[in-house]
Amino acid sequence: MKNRITELRAERDWTQADLAQRISVSRQTINAIEKGKFDPSLPVAFRLAKVFDLAIEEVFLDEQ
Repeated sequence: MKNRITELRAERDWTQADLAQRISVSRQTINAIEKGKFDPSLPVAFRLAKVFDLAIEEVFLDEQ
């Protein structure tokens, strides 16, 4: 699943560690999600959308 997390994080000048702390996951989890190696659970996806003040569909993109 593609996502805009790297772009959204950069707009806010947050490191992966900053974002990870804000949503209570590890920095490695953020890295894996950004690189598309791992799809987040639904609760993590909701926390990511909430921290960016966006809808999930604005953070995660359908590849079809």
